[in-house]
Amino acid sequence: MWKYVLKRVALAIFTIFIIIAITFFVMNAIPGGPFQTEKAPDPAVQKMLMQRYNLDKPLWEQFFIYLGNIFHGDFGISLKNGREISTIIGESFRISAEIGGIAIVVALIPGLIFGSLAALMRNRWEDRLIMFSSTVFVAVPSFVLATILLLIFSLKLKLIPVWTVDNPNYLLPIIALALYPMSYITRLTKSSMLDALGQDYVRTARAKGVSETRIIFKHALRNALIPVITYLGPMTAYIITGSLVVETVFTIGGLGTKFVSSINNRDYPLIMATTIFLAVLLVFLTLLSDLVYKLVDPKINFE
Repeated sequence: MWKYVLKRVALAIFTIFIIIAITFFVMNAIPGGPFQTEKAPDPAVQKMLMQRYNLDKPLWEQFFIYLGNIFHGDFGISLKNGREISTIIGESFRISAEIGGIAIVVALIPGLIFGSLAALMRNRWEDRLIMFSSTVFVAVPSFVLATILLLIFSLKLKLIPVWTVDNPNYLLPIIALALYPMSYITRLTKSSMLDALGQDYVRTARAKGVSETRIIFKHALRNALIPVITYLGPMTAYIITGSLVVETVFTIGGLGTKFVSSINNRDYPLIMATTIFLAVLLVFLTLLSDLVYKLVDPKINFE
């Protein structure tokens, strides 16, 4: 197992390096610069700023300087407001994590329940209703759903206030973030549950007189969880990072909003730091979900 873990960690580090390189060179290939505005700055001031942030050096040299700073834990400061990037990420990630943590629970628990019910009531009206609803929510993009929720419940009906710093109402953002993964988990759980219920060990348990409840929750559902766990790692990273567009729709000051604004402002250090943070989070959670397999099914051999 340790050999497998070390191999995955090495692959994760290599993946993060590739992400850093691609993001750095692609962003620098876009025409323009971080200090270009509608009102052109004084050439002397612009030259001083370019020297201050090493932007006057060749691109490859800038890249290796940035890698060296990362190695020492220095992500630099924002080109737009001069704040420490680590502070910006810490403040914005707290909001995204708070919303995302609730959305994960909302997506996971109902998804498992609805998927199990659909499998147990196969071909009945309950199954068809659950599958129809999950198909609709899987097909609708999260930013479209967020816009519809905001338009109906906040602007038209005025039932739920718009998110503000003084009144951080998380209900609509959580729904917009959770409905897609919940629907996907529902469909995944149903297919996995049907496959598990058709296995020989379930037939044997029924032949021995084991109760249906124990068969479902101890045998079938436990084995049906493995595909859900596979999806859980990337889903957690996706939700916690706030779904960039959803945060923008609700004007939430989370990590997703900061990432979008950094791209619009061509704030290279903030773009790089946010990308690295999201990449590390995604890779770590994916690795963690792989290792959890062993807890769910001890028969799995990583070798």
